[in-house]
Amino acid sequence: MAFTALSQPCRAAPQQQRRTGRATRSVVCAAQQQQRPSPLAAVRAAGAGAAAAAAAAILLAASPASAELNRLEAQIGGEFGIGSAQQYGEADVKGRDFSNQDLRRANFTAADCRDCNFSNSNLSTAYFMKSVLARANFENADLSDTLMDRSVIVEANLRGAVLQRAVLTRSDLAGSDIYGADFTNALLDKTQQMALCKVADGVNPVTGESTRKSLNCGSSRRFKAASPSNPEGPQVSEEEKAAFNNTVPLYRR
Repeated sequence: MAFTALSQPCRAAPQQQRRTGRATRSVVCAAQQQQRPSPLAAVRAAGAGAAAAAAAAILLAASPASAELNRLEAQIGGEFGIGSAQQYGEADVKGRDFSNQDLRRANFTAADCRDCNFSNSNLSTAYFMKSVLARANFENADLSDTLMDRSVIVEANLRGAVLQRAVLTRSDLAGSDIYGADFTNALLDKTQQMALCKVADGVNPVTGESTRKSLNCGSSRRFKAASPSNPEGPQVSEEEKAAFNNTVPLYRR
């Protein structure tokens, strides 16, 4: 339309031509040209409209593509394909069944896991910080290298569980069944360790480690005997001291 309008010659009104001649025709022609759309502006407007349409089409096509990508990434699992690395941080998963699963690197930080079943699952390097694990079932589960500090693990089933190098500081394990659990090199508060030693018993079926030994329980009698500086322990008699002194070389007396 713009090119057709420009191809037509500029015509002045007949009355204005009779009055003022050539000058009037120039003024009227300039006014008509200002009212006509520029071809460059029309091209720019068309280009902008096409770009907007293309952008909208890309966005509409990207939405299902992004959803599909997220779905595929969730199925891949953990880094380098190790474990599931599933995310349950702060989630309410009460009573869920997580038994017999590969849950390495899974995140249960601050999650409500009351009455959950984790039996026979691989939970190595999982995260349970600040989690509520009351009455959770960890029987025969691998909890090695897990972070379980500041968690509520009361009345949980830890029979036969492997908790080697697990971090359990400031956690409450009151009333938990730890028969056959392996706590080798686990980090526990001293008060919690002493409380667990009162009920510790059994041998872990996987590692063959005694629960009491893994908790460094021992007996108070052996502890006193193994501490010579302990005033409550057995003291060395004078005869033993004299016998020891007789074995010392003369140059060291």
